[in-house]
Amino acid sequence: MATRKAALACSVCGSRNYSITAGDHKRAERLEVKKFCKHCGKYTIHRETK
Repeated sequence: MATRKAALACSVCGSRNYSITAGDHKRAERLEVKKFCKHCGKYTIHRETK
């Protein structure tokens, strides 16, 4: 049973700042979280990438 790793990318600048372990269950849409981006210097929406 392997866990899948995914990265969270900033929606403004596109940098991948955070990594998460995603479960094997299928989701219809990607995870969106408002987190701090060190490159933009402010809180932005980060979306899940592969």
